[in-house]
Amino acid sequence: MNEPVLSGEGRHVLVVEDDGELRPLLLSLLRRSGFRATGARNGVEMRNVLQGATVDLVLLDVMLPGRSGFELCREIRGEGPLPIILLTALAEASDRVIGLELGADDYVVKPPDPRELVARIRAVLRRREQPVAGGVGGPRTRAIFGGWALDTRRRELLAPGGQRVELTSGEYDLLLAFVERPQRILSREQLLDLARGRAFGGLGRSVDAQISRLRAKLGGHLDSDELLKTVRGAGYMLTTDVEWV
Repeated sequence: MNEPVLSGEGRHVLVVEDDGELRPLLLSLLRRSGFRATGARNGVEMRNVLQGATVDLVLLDVMLPGRSGFELCREIRGEGPLPIILLTALAEASDRVIGLELGADDYVVKPPDPRELVARIRAVLRRREQPVAGGVGGPRTRAIFGGWALDTRRRELLAPGGQRVELTSGEYDLLLAFVERPQRILSREQLLDLARGRAFGGLGRSVDAQISRLRAKLGGHLDSDELLKTVRGAGYMLTTDVEWV
């Protein structure tokens, strides 16, 4: 593996990979890139690390002995917003869609290019913490739209009545793309780029699925089909005004 050029700034990455040759290579790569890195061979070891240490991101192999990476991804996402990047040898787009729909933030196909892998990890971590730029008085971190509030500092969605609505990382990134560009038609390809930081060619179905879940979570206060409108043959649009405070 070539030497990476990006710094991990001490973030802790948990590498869940059963391949006894690849796992040490990944750990070495991440440590040379400035990350703290811990290895696990399966879901049991992964759980032990998560219970005993603060982890900033999980690099999770899909094909693991015992419980699969898909199962573990679903479990992690059900417990909170810990960033997940799937490491997969699967070439089928449908398999990658499954991972994204389970809440993974990104995926990397084996064998990973070292520089690309480090860049992907940094991009996911950066999206987790990136504030919305503001003007005088500091950054504006809350978007108000249709009675809803999206807090970009806490990465949480508040309903008109003040209740917190749980979002997966993918749902949050997708909703943020809309509120930053209200009343503009965004194609599936644009949404994939904006929400994930790169193009996911051929995975437009994952956008459709995330839109459906967002509509379900936005339902009950404002007609969610009208709030996130489908523009036939063009894409989707957030129909309401957005005020940043």
